[in-house]
Amino acid sequence: MGNGQVTEKEIDGLVHVWEEYVDRQQLGEGAKPFILNPNVPVVHQLAKGVLDNEKNHGLKYCPCRVKTGDMEEDIKLLCPCNFQVQKTWRERGECWCNLFWKSDHQRK
Repeated sequence: MGNGQVTEKEIDGLVHVWEEYVDRQQLGEGAKPFILNPNVPVVHQLAKGVLDNEKNHGLKYCPCRVKTGDMEEDIKLLCPCNFQVQKTWRERGECWCNLFWKSDHQRK
């Protein structure tokens, strides 16, 4: 970790946190309002980006969005963001970076 490189162990740890986050959202008899993208390489690449941001900027910023330098605005870019209020979520059924999908999401 001293060399600043993100390790596979760190990536796996963050992915596990995201999986637990999804599981905590479960509704009633097993229905979940959203799932983690089933494409494992995409999820791992996003995790690497988030962890790179944490190493470079001190916080787990979404790797798909640009920090402004205004902490009040940038705090909205922490992953996971409040994706369920985003236009992308309503229109495409996925969060901005494609990490979380609506449970009934059909990839186009």
